[in-house]
Amino acid sequence: MGLRKPPLYDAHADAGARFTEFGGWDMPVEYDSIKAEHAAVRESVGIFDVSHMSEIEVSGPDATALMQRLTTNDVTALDPGDSQYSAIVDDEGVIIDDTVVYRLPDRDGRVYLFIPNAGHDEEMYDRWTSFRDDWDLDATVEDVTEEWAMFAVQGPDALDTVTDAAPDANLGGLSKFQATFADVAGVECWVARTGYTGEDGFEVLCPWDDAETVWSSLDATPCGLGCRDTLRMEMGYLLSGQDFDPEDEPRTPYEAGIGFVVKLDTEFVGRDALEQQREDGVDETFVGFTLLDRGIPRHGYDIATEDGDVVGVVTSGTMSPTLSEPIGLGYVPTEYAESGTIVQVLVRGREKRAKIVTPPFIDR
Repeated sequence: MGLRKPPLYDAHADAGARFTEFGGWDMPVEYDSIKAEHAAVRESVGIFDVSHMSEIEVSGPDATALMQRLTTNDVTALDPGDSQYSAIVDDEGVIIDDTVVYRLPDRDGRVYLFIPNAGHDEEMYDRWTSFRDDWDLDATVEDVTEEWAMFAVQGPDALDTVTDAAPDANLGGLSKFQATFADVAGVECWVARTGYTGEDGFEVLCPWDDAETVWSSLDATPCGLGCRDTLRMEMGYLLSGQDFDPEDEPRTPYEAGIGFVVKLDTEFVGRDALEQQREDGVDETFVGFTLLDRGIPRHGYDIATEDGDVVGVVTSGTMSPTLSEPIGLGYVPTEYAESGTIVQVLVRGREKRAKIVTPPFIDR
């Protein structure tokens, strides 16, 4: 099968975007340059086409029960218009995916919309419907990934940008992780004060066929997935399939530094394993580091002690555009995880000194 394409693929190509494969989608990786787009988000405002993200709707009398059993956070804490970051784990507590769960307003019978990562829609649809049937729950699950386009407007000027396009909506009244339906350029959209950059921002979901109208109404620098990656690394945010992967990098929420999304007073798949791990503690944990020597850390590079013993692995790394210094993320034994600990990263086989830090790397 060929790569899936976002609704504005041709418009991005006409704008000079370079493309890359990500999660089975052909997506813009940069327009001008990663550095310039990164700066636009940190200093003013950028817009990303993130229509490759998956969308699953869950409705029906047992929608809450189904969501509660298949995500680690407490969905019963959500009022309509609220959202929460959460994890989806297997029986052993290993992260299958991370997600944002939205509690929709009480209308049209829809109850929840959750956002798995790119290329995970079919897997999550199958997981939700399989467990629904096994547990004999009355819930409807729909994969609506190709019904919604999704844009992320991020940066210090994001509020002004979305307000200009949606003047009748009080989007400034939304707190972080709140959302509402709003008229954007004459199109009803789901607008959430969420993002993946560390800046203030909004994610705008609109009907697939109205994507061009909404995109063109949001006056911001077009940005590709290249700077989305450098932005999230500066914040220490996880990337599915890289900083965790059930096959190649199996990690639990406690190991990956997102134990705050695990609510053990709820019942969910993997709960017992995670309760045991919380009691026992973890052997390895997710850390940040900065290189003290010249070089750029990359995914898969080894992390070693000062004596040269390999103890961990780099899962993400880059040259930080904001700091102009090499930064990375990865896993090390807990005895090496304290901020200030000196380790080595093997960059193309050469030992480079590094210092463990606690993300985020920048003050946001």
